Amino acid sequence: MPSRLPSSARLRAFLVAPVLLAGLALAGCAGGGAGDDAAADPDALVVYNAQHEQLTEEWADAFTAETGIEVVLRNGDDSELANQLVQEGTASKADVFLTENSPAMSLVEDAGLFAPMDESTLALVPEQFRPASGLWTGIAARSTVLVYNPELISESELPASLLDLADPEWKGKWGAAPAKADFQAIVSAVLATQGEDGARDWLEGMAENAVEYRNNIVTMKAVNAGEVPVGIIYHYYWFRDQDAAAEDSANTTLHYFGNQDPGAFVSVSGGGVLENAPHADEAQQFLAFIAGEQGQKILGEGYSFEYPVASDVAAKAELPPLAELDAPVIDPSTLNGPAVIELMTEAGLL
Repeated sequence: MPSRLPSSARLRAFLVAPVLLAGLALAGCAGGGAGDDAAADPDALVVYNAQHEQLTEEWADAFTAETGIEVVLRNGDDSELANQLVQEGTASKADVFLTENSPAMSLVEDAGLFAPMDESTLALVPEQFRPASGLWTGIAARSTVLVYNPELISESELPASLLDLADPEWKGKWGAAPAKADFQAIVSAVLATQGEDGARDWLEGMAENAVEYRNNIVTMKAVNAGEVPVGIIYHYYWFRDQDAAAEDSANTTLHYFGNQDPGAFVSVSGGGVLENAPHADEAQQFLAFIAGEQGQKILGEGYSFEYPVASDVAAKAELPPLAELDAPVIDPSTLNGPAVIELMTEAGLL
């Protein structure tokens, strides 16, 4: 997304943060060095943001307008920023961490770097969309779906379970983006529901069968173009494209696995306050704002087509209700990102 000049209400910082951890090369965002946060405004709230930039900018603009508290965003992806926070430890200048998927939150939680969330904020979010620990909270959700091309495969021929895609009959017939944090979160649900041996077997089948693509959008485009009959993505990519010109999805439709299948996994986007946050009170206010009615309406009524999870705010009418997806019940803080990376590497997918 193109960068914007800072508004009078709030400064934006897009900073470089190269990190090398656990064999992963982590490239940072465009901009200056770590000291730029303090140089921009020492009183500004510093958010390490792995959520969609447009959405978080909308949240931050509205929060600043309501409270007068300036917000500085450091944008990156889930694993990049989570690993950066772990490496920085108690020396981090971050106040808040926002993600698209739960495993990155679990990594930071397991490192002991989150402060407890205010109880009043947790009360806004149903239990299934936040960890039992209370050390962070869900702020949004997205559903795993199978996108398919009806010209290539009929609904009756679709797999009954995500796990079936490891069977030999699916060789070369499905696409996914294993290098992306979105798909790795889905694998974390396979690990949580099937155990290590089951996840390993499934990933070995995937390595044999799947056609690898760069990301969810490219996967959807491939199904739309007839390169593969089906693909695994998150729901909102399809709905966003349908809401526009349907250029990349006109020849496709969605299938929901349901039945608490790992293919029905609902990934929870998280938000947490860092234990050593320089602006702890303001950080708690920011998370309360996001989980509150105004913040959830910005999400639910905006461009993203993700699911609100708090304050009884409804999702867009086009989306099937979360309660009807019959997703597997998984405590989001138990999703194990490092174990997923290890298993996927063993399988040759990373």
